[in-house]
Amino acid sequence: MLVCREQPGDVEDIAAVHRSAFATADGEEPGEVAIVAALRASEAWLPRLSLVAVRDGATVGHVCITAATIGQQRVGALGPIGVRSDIQGRGIGSALMHGVLAAADALDLPLVGLLGHLEYYPRFGFVPGDTVGIAPSEPEWASHFQVRTLAAYDSAIVGEFRYAAPFYGL
Repeated sequence: MLVCREQPGDVEDIAAVHRSAFATADGEEPGEVAIVAALRASEAWLPRLSLVAVRDGATVGHVCITAATIGQQRVGALGPIGVRSDIQGRGIGSALMHGVLAAADALDLPLVGLLGHLEYYPRFGFVPGDTVGIAPSEPEWASHFQVRTLAAYDSAIVGEFRYAAPFYGL
């Protein structure tokens, strides 16, 4: 398996990954497909932080980090992350997480925030946002809001975490 940056020809394969990873019982298009498209079309899109996992020539996973803010400080927002449903549980998601966090660190983002499972993301160094003085802009998200500090982190970065506009519009 190879983890690499998204290329222009990967757009439909990425949508297919998210359709598989987040398939709904009623067959509706998962919201993750629309949010990736909306993020890609927004100013928040960070092309160097959209990674795919490729196995045997096929795109099997995707993750992205987009621009977010805490006050005037630019930070990253992780998500969505998806792996094709037929091969989940084989370390592909972990490889994507390690790759995208390393890339964000290399680009000097001070931290990355996400909404996610409280038992999964701590293995990647995520902690509840309130432990470092950061709260999501939507109070109902607080129970699952987590942050991962990176090398450029400064403890003076505190306050409200604002996702890119597409996260609020879908």
